[in-house]
Order: sequence, then C-alpha cells, then structure tokens
Amino acid sequence: MFKALRFLGWPLLAGVLIALLIIQRYPEWVGLPSQDVNLQQAPQQTFVQQGPVSYADAVSSAAPAVANLYTTKMVNNNNKPNHPLFDDPQFRRFFGDNLPKQKRMQSSLGSAVIMSPEGYLLTNNHVTSGADQIVVALKDGRETIAKVVGSDPETDLAVLKIDLKNLPSITLGRSDAIRIGDVALAIGNPFGVGQTVTMGIISATGRNQLGLNTYEDFIQTDAAINPGNSGGALVDANGNLTGINTAIFSKSGGSQGIGFAIPTKLALEVMKSIIEHGQVIRGWLGIEVQPLTEELSGSFGLKDRPGIVVAGIFRDGPAQKAGLQLGDVILSINGEPAGDGRRSMNQVARTKPTDKIAIEVMRNGKELKLNAEVGVRPPQTTAPAAEN
Repeated sequence: MFKALRFLGWPLLAGVLIALLIIQRYPEWVGLPSQDVNLQQAPQQTFVQQGPVSYADAVSSAAPAVANLYTTKMVNNNNKPNHPLFDDPQFRRFFGDNLPKQKRMQSSLGSAVIMSPEGYLLTNNHVTSGADQIVVALKDGRETIAKVVGSDPETDLAVLKIDLKNLPSITLGRSDAIRIGDVALAIGNPFGVGQTVTMGIISATGRNQLGLNTYEDFIQTDAAINPGNSGGALVDANGNLTGINTAIFSKSGGSQGIGFAIPTKLALEVMKSIIEHGQVIRGWLGIEVQPLTEELSGSFGLKDRPGIVVAGIFRDGPAQKAGLQLGDVILSINGEPAGDGRRSMNQVARTKPTDKIAIEVMRNGKELKLNAEVGVRPPQTTAPAAEN
C-alpha cells in the first residue's frame, strides 16, 4: 500500500496543482465567476492630437457683431423720504396735493448681437423692458440710439433696429447640430467692464422646466456668463452664432459655471416673426394642463398610458369650441403622444393658427376624437376664464 502511494503520489499532486492552476486561470470552466477585468485600451496613435492654441480667429470674426447696450428709464423714487419742506403745513396748504414727484434715472447694462447689415439686433427682453432710451455701443467705437421693433417676453427675446452704415453682422451656426462637449465662447459686456470673451463647453442641450420663460429650450454652458452678458453671443470654435446668452444659475449673483442661452434656431424664428408681424404668432388652444400622476392614472383607468389632464379651459377658446371639457385626459395631439404638458403645448404653439388638429381624449372611460381649429395665442395670457 505504501509503495502504491509512493508510486501514485507525485502524479496525484501534480494533477491537483494543475487543476488549481486551471481553476485560477479559467474559473468559468467549473462554474465560478471570472476574475478577469476587461479593460478597453485605446489604439496606439502615430501622432499626438492637439487642440487649437488660440480661438483668436473665431473671436475676431464674431466680436465686432456683438454690441454693448446701455439702457435708462425714469422710476419713481418712492423708497427715499420726501424733503422736509414737502411736509411743512404752509407749503402743503399752498401747493395742495400737487406736490412735485421725485424721480430718478435708473441705468442697466446688457449686450446685443447684430444679426444683419440692415441694423437688426437681437437681445433679451429683460434687458430692454421698460427702457426709455437704449444706447448701442459698437466695438469700433460708434454709438447710436436703438428703437425696439418688438419683443417676446415668453422667450425673453427682443429685436432692436439701429441706423448705421457698414455694420458688421454675425455668421449663423446651426444650433440643432451642436454636441455636448463642443467648445463654446460667450461674448458680452459683463458688469460694464467692456467687451469680454469667456470659454467653456456645451454642457447640455434642450434644458427646460427651469421656470425662466414660458417656452424653454436652452443650451447650457459653463462659459462664464455674468450680469451684463445678457443678450450677448454664444459662438462656436469658428465664431458662428449658436445662441443668445440669457440667464445664469447662481446663488451668489456671479457665474458658477451654469449659464443658459437661447438656441439660434429659436431666436431666428422669433426675430423673423417680430420683424414681419410686430409680434410672435403662436398657435393656441386655450387650455391649461397638469401632469397625469400615478394616482390620477389609476383613477382614469390609464395605467402605463401617457396623457395630460385638462385643468382649465378659456371661455370661447378653440378648445371649448372643439368640445374639450375639464377633466378630459388628452392622449395625443395630431398623433403625437401627450405625455408631457410643456412639450404638447409647444407643439400647439408651433402650429399655424387656423390649422386643424386632431385631439384624442379619454372621458369617463371612453376614448373620443375631437378636431380643433388652432387660434392665435393672446399676449401675456393669464388665467382660464371657463367655469369649473
């Protein structure tokens, strides 16, 4: 027996060692999880990739078409106490209630982009709103007074017009073709220090539900945007306009690397409509909607189906004339699923007034198909007037 073990011992030991080595190298052969980590190695390159050492050419192309804005308006100086003389009984008995009103001039800063050699400029509505005078200062040193062609508070855009010769105009980029990670340059007049260029990347596209505008489709960038940059240009690495700088997300009031710009595509649509009609013509149904929550979805019997609930209807509006009622669940508009209220209302806004749209709704457990004639959205619509 001992001789047999001596004879077979070495082969058995060798077999066990080989088995252990195999299990360690190929554990999946015996049902054990693999210990390998699969890493993706970049291919070896024969040349070293280098980015541009300067964006001076892009800035030289775009900067002359970005102007500084200085706006002024007269405001009542109600916060400051009246002069003691105004409180004197004899003075008041002589003048009565016709006391001189104290006013002061309020100034603000902003930027604008020269869109065409004819002198049309794009800027933000919040820069020019209520201004009594708008001074446009060009990079070449010229200054002039601008007039407001029209504005659109719902996208926070305004169109200005100046009358100067040999105006530079910016070249337009395709805002719908930009990608996250693309280089972005912001040009404007932050804090009134003069024209300034900052660089970053495109951080995100299609940002909405920020509570800034009624219609939101923002480009997000970490290029520094500060007060005074509003209305300025966001350009690509070649100097082509991709957006109009509009707002920042900041707790301190300064740039924190989260800035928003209105895409060129949307800005051009607004500008052309203002120049042609004096305002932006949008489609309108005359309804207010709310999301279809899980609780509401269950009560309507619409589990796992997208929809939006009609929460308000404007009296004599297109929706009421089409037969929509409070509590109806809109399932689709012109065949497009209505899972997001903002997206669906933007779809209606892009529809030409007088066009007909098909609306599929759920009412009392039954699906109905209605047809509505799109109306013209009234400016600054407030609240629905239909009875509950």
